[in-house]
Amino acid sequence: MSKVAFVGLGNMGGPMAANLVKAGHDVWGFDLSEASREAASTHGVNAATTLAQAVLNADCIITMLPKGQHVLAVWSDLASVIPEGTLLIDCSTVDVESARKAHALGSAMGCPSLDAPVSGGTTGAEAGTLTFMVGGADSAFASGKAILEAMGRKIVHCGGDGSGQAAKICNNMILGISMIGVCEAFGLAEKLGLSHQALFDVASTSSGQCWSLTTYCPVPGPVPTSPANNDYRPGFATALMLKDLLLSQEAAQQSGAATPLGAHAADLYARFEAAGHGGEDFSAIIRMLQEIPRE
Repeated sequence: MSKVAFVGLGNMGGPMAANLVKAGHDVWGFDLSEASREAASTHGVNAATTLAQAVLNADCIITMLPKGQHVLAVWSDLASVIPEGTLLIDCSTVDVESARKAHALGSAMGCPSLDAPVSGGTTGAEAGTLTFMVGGADSAFASGKAILEAMGRKIVHCGGDGSGQAAKICNNMILGISMIGVCEAFGLAEKLGLSHQALFDVASTSSGQCWSLTTYCPVPGPVPTSPANNDYRPGFATALMLKDLLLSQEAAQQSGAATPLGAHAADLYARFEAAGHGGEDFSAIIRMLQEIPRE
């Protein structure tokens, strides 16, 4: 058993911390939200009222925060309160530059560090079946793998500092683009008089198959566990998908990569969020696409 400090106990962090408790770790959690701290405590997480209290004597510190600026602020605050050798893992989804800056902070503290964003949504966080995309030194990965395995099913070491974030951004650009394609296909099928089930039965077993169709089908019926069967409650919220698509476009701009479909997907999700749907599952964009008139 090791002592793990978990900073950020929201929709993803709370269940992830709970799975560390199930794995036998002594988990101390901190969040600015009292409600989040209280919710985590019902799953065996020791709720700390300050960051310093949470990280005291911790072997490993995990952050799961909204933006890169939050991660950097927390990691900067750690410098005065943790000893050298403490393992630092950031599971947030942030820009690659912020991830590399966080690694630099860890190095300055004499602490091994990993950027380890996740895929799998709240369902995966609760079930402990997340995929971790990990960047960092081989020695840091070796130290952190067992911790990550307590929260996920697949742990992939993608390379050096920032590589986990790079993989996450690319993966979610694929996801955003593919979901729009699946939504458009179902819209076309309706216009052609084809039932949702008929299209699903064909596409899910032929060349059109993809995760957005077979696991996360955006229409009610074919996949009972998809958010479409629960009034599009997330899941993975539209606001989060837009955040990741914007990160992909920032990275594309900085690296000189051509991503025209990624840019168009970001534009469509920005329109959907601006219309007040940021809290709905990202697959709910099918509603907007069905209403766009053909030019």
